[in-house]
Amino acid sequence: MKVLDEKNASLTFPIGIVVSRFNEDHTKKLLDGALERLNEKGFADKDITVVWVPGAVEIPIACQRLAQQGTFDAIVALGAVVRGETDHYQYVCQAASQGCQQVSLQNDLPVLFGVLTTENDAQAEARTGGAHGHKGRDAVDAALEIVSILRKIG
Repeated sequence: MKVLDEKNASLTFPIGIVVSRFNEDHTKKLLDGALERLNEKGFADKDITVVWVPGAVEIPIACQRLAQQGTFDAIVALGAVVRGETDHYQYVCQAASQGCQQVSLQNDLPVLFGVLTTENDAQAEARTGGAHGHKGRDAVDAALEIVSILRKIG
């Protein structure tokens, strides 16, 4: 039996990060954590491209454009959607999630979904370095793992 497990992958590659400006209090923390983790893993500034977009709904189109360049081995999508008083939350979460998945599959390129979808700001805080860890750092770790696995699969 052959098992591919790259949980502790150690490699560098060109990586794109698309980050939503909406709820920037949270998304800036996600980005800071992602960049910190990339630095810890040995990535150079030249390996990292950060693209800011207005909101979570715009994340997939920016991911698509980065994917079309053919220069990135992975893209990390960062955003924060906090539930409000309307159904708008559902539509935004669904559009961002499905859009990123579509970009990933259509371009045979990992697009890691580091978009928080929380009920309130406290939950978002808990996921940007609080009690529930740091989802920006986690998205980077997932990017390293899946890129390594895909390289081994061939």
